[in-house]
Amino acid sequence: MIDVQLGILYPARMPEFHRLPPPAEAAQLVEWFWIPEWNIEPGRTSRQHVVAYPALNLVVQPGRVELVGASTKATHRDLVGRGWAVGALLKSASVAVLVDDPSALRDDSTTFHAPELLAAVTQAMEAGEDMHRERAAQVFADWLIERIGHVAASARQANEMATLLMADAAITAEDAAARLSMSLRTLQRLAHRHVGLPPAAMIRRRRLQEAAQRVRELPDVDLSTLAAELGYADHAHLANDFRTVLGIAPSAYRSS
Repeated sequence: MIDVQLGILYPARMPEFHRLPPPAEAAQLVEWFWIPEWNIEPGRTSRQHVVAYPALNLVVQPGRVELVGASTKATHRDLVGRGWAVGALLKSASVAVLVDDPSALRDDSTTFHAPELLAAVTQAMEAGEDMHRERAAQVFADWLIERIGHVAASARQANEMATLLMADAAITAEDAAARLSMSLRTLQRLAHRHVGLPPAAMIRRRRLQEAAQRVRELPDVDLSTLAAELGYADHAHLANDFRTVLGIAPSAYRSS
C-alpha cells in the first residue's frame, strides 16, 4: 500500500491529496502518481512543506509541464486560490530518456515540452467526472509508455538500484553494491545517470523521511533508538540531519 503521508512534513495542513499506483504496464516507469487538489479561501495561503523522494518528478499543472529534479533539502510551495497538479514520481528507467543530465536539475526544475501530455491530463482533471484522478493517471501512464518505449536491461538495473536504496533506511552504498553484484563505482554511475544524486545522498534522504514520519506519528519514540534503527551513528547525527535539511531539531518538529 502506498504511504500517502511519507515525505509530507505537516499532513494536517495538506488539502486533498492522493497517491495512485501506476497501471501494471507502466510499473517500470513510475513509482506512483501524486495528485493534490486545492480550493483556498480568498486572501489565504496554504504553505506545504515536503522532504521529497530522491527521484525526479514530471508534473502537469494548468498551462504547463515541469520536470523537477531530485532535491537535497526540504522544499515548500504556497497554494492559493483553486488548482490541481498531477505528478509522476519517475522510476530511474524513465529518467535517462527524458533528460540528458539529471544532476543538472538537482534542487531545480525546468519547463518540459509535452503539449499532448498537458492536453490529455488537463482534459481528464477538468472533465468533472467521478474518476477524474484515475483517468488522469492512466493517460499520463499511456504517454510515458509511448515516450519511453522498451525498457532496456540497464534501465531495469537502475530501477533495482533505486528500489534497494529506498527499501531499507539502514542500508549503505557498499551493501547495495554487494547485493546487486556490482562495484561501488558502477552503483555511483547508475545513480548519477538515472537520479542525479550519489547513492549516499539518496540514502540520507530516505533516512530523514523515515525519521520525520516516526517522530511525527510516534510521539514517545526514543530518538537514540530511532537513530540506531535507521543507520545513523548516534542521536547527534540524526539531530544534525534534521537541522541541516529541515532547519529545526527533532524535538521542535515533534512539538510543531
